[in-house]
Amino acid sequence: MRWLCISFFLIGAITTVAQTSRPARVLPERRQGVPANVKASRDVVYVKGGGASQSLDVFVPNESKNPPLIVFIHGGGWVGGSKDKNPAMQFTRSRFAVASINYRLSGEAIFPAQIADCRAAIRYLRSHANEYGYDGDKIGVWGTSAGGHLVALLGTGAEVRELDGDNKDTSISCAVQAVADFFGPTDLLAVKNFPSSIKHVGPSSPESKLLGGPATERKELAALANPITHIGKNIPPFLIMHGDKDPLVPLNQSELLRDALKKAGADFEFNAVAGAGHGFGGPKIDDKLLSFFNKTLKN
Repeated sequence: MRWLCISFFLIGAITTVAQTSRPARVLPERRQGVPANVKASRDVVYVKGGGASQSLDVFVPNESKNPPLIVFIHGGGWVGGSKDKNPAMQFTRSRFAVASINYRLSGEAIFPAQIADCRAAIRYLRSHANEYGYDGDKIGVWGTSAGGHLVALLGTGAEVRELDGDNKDTSISCAVQAVADFFGPTDLLAVKNFPSSIKHVGPSSPESKLLGGPATERKELAALANPITHIGKNIPPFLIMHGDKDPLVPLNQSELLRDALKKAGADFEFNAVAGAGHGFGGPKIDDKLLSFFNKTLKN
């Protein structure tokens, strides 16, 4: 298997996401980017009355019986990106079901809308597991950059109701069983202290757009958005990977999460990828991810 994971923290052009949704379609035939033996359900709206920005795709290998599910959450500085670029598709070859989700971007709604959508998507996927044919009790998440931030929040903040925003439908658990966080931000107040090729403060920064203002002026919301804030008991296993030459999200952001997980006695693996910038891939990374999800979701 070979893939390239390039998920930019800040993107130059943002395509406005259409707000009209299409009916969910189950497609047993081959589609571009989907293996022939995989059943695809696309553009499924996961919240009542939601649109394209609250939709997801599900891919289930036909030959697998009740496989675990891996959910991919895209990056893009919380201002862009799409479920349509889904590097987790590779895992269908290893008998995992895979989903990829959209969430409201910061131009549509400020935090906690983004994590509230991710939590709603996990609840939808868990409650419809029998319908799609995977194991709703074995859900892992993988995110890159801003998506890494969101999967880390899913891992540490399952019991934090403030992260549900206006979503009142919380009867189903949004807890996940494994988290793969690739070069995700954590402490939006601390990120300003470290070298980077982008400005992390000011009204045009990704953090300010996410929070609706500079983190220094929205400290309570920045703390709510920090996965480290919520570390307690019952934290799922974490795989953290971050390039040691990342020019956009400082390596220290993942080191802060590593240190907090270690202090809490959580199960985690931390990898600083030598020479890597903001995005990396290849067979060794593939194998690391597959080994992690096999260990945490299949064993």
